Amino acid sequence: MRAEDSQPVDRMDDVDGLTRALLRDVLGLSQERVDAFEADTPLFGALPELDSMAVAGLLTEMEDRFHILIEDEDIDGDTFETFGTLVAFARGKIGG
Repeated sequence: MRAEDSQPVDRMDDVDGLTRALLRDVLGLSQERVDAFEADTPLFGALPELDSMAVAGLLTEMEDRFHILIEDEDIDGDTFETFGTLVAFARGKIGG
């Protein structure tokens, strides 16, 4: 993990970049690959690296990096549907 990835999220603009870093680090994706993600880029079911075990790891890392608490009831089938839904979820947890 890079030092800048562990800092508290001060601006909502940081969520996109930190989510890309999260996917890169936890799933072992290349920086070029995560940089190419658009809001409608499919994740769960489209990325072989993102299986149910990886989801658990991503949620734990999200809590650590974004300084949030994620409850079981916060997660639904849409959370990991696309890159945009994952970023929106993180923004919602940080802002609310």
